[in-house]
Amino acid sequence: MLKIDWKWINIIKPPKVKTIPDILSSSEIELLIGTTRKLRYRVFFLTVYSMGLRLSEALSLQVGDIDAKLKRIHIRHGKGRKDRFVPLPDLTLHALRTLWSRHRNPKLLFPNAKGSMENIQTAKNHMNKGGTQHAMRVAVAECGIKKKSVFTLFGTVSPHTCLNAA
Repeated sequence: MLKIDWKWINIIKPPKVKTIPDILSSSEIELLIGTTRKLRYRVFFLTVYSMGLRLSEALSLQVGDIDAKLKRIHIRHGKGRKDRFVPLPDLTLHALRTLWSRHRNPKLLFPNAKGSMENIQTAKNHMNKGGTQHAMRVAVAECGIKKKSVFTLFGTVSPHTCLNAA
């Protein structure tokens, strides 16, 4: 236009704030799991917390992923689409067996629980992600836990907030 070179201004962006999430104590985890009324959610939370699993990893667990002899679980297609083995605590193994003995779905550890027992036994889909998050919200509210988390999906505590405490 005026035969003047354009000078680009370096835009300075403020750094992203990265906060560390609040970690639940062992007693808070026990309270959270103990407060959860429905067996499927209680076992689900125990599974997530005792093995440090992500929500989707735990939901997609299948009966064939458990190796009770070697006390480990095969996590398929975890973060980065990678497989890994995770140690399986005795308490969690016992809880998973108790849950499975109630629903007896031949494939899924956490089948969709809608409808009759026959529907649960033949369910092709796992429990709903939103349903597990809602169950956690209810349990957290009943426990009176007020910790905040960066990783939360619903305002207070999520499965990721106690991975270091387990």
